[in-house]
Amino acid sequence: MSLAAEQVRSHIDDTGARAVIAGTDTKVSQVASEYEHMGMTPDEIAEAHPHLGLAEIHAALAYYYDHQDLIRREWVETEALISELR
Repeated sequence: MSLAAEQVRSHIDDTGARAVIAGTDTKVSQVASEYEHMGMTPDEIAEAHPHLGLAEIHAALAYYYDHQDLIRREWVETEALISELR
């Protein structure tokens, strides 16, 4: 594993049902959605989540780009659950 990949992995915990930023309950899919769907910059995401550093946000985005199918599937599942609950 490259040094860059190791650094990303140090910020991400994907041992549970959903990948989260290590040491938090902030989902990678949430950060990716804010970036992709809401058009937020990493700095804006950091402002919205002051408990996250830019390195963690960029690691979440790198993880997203490496696992787009998984994260996009998570978005679809979440939307389906929200629709079902309504």
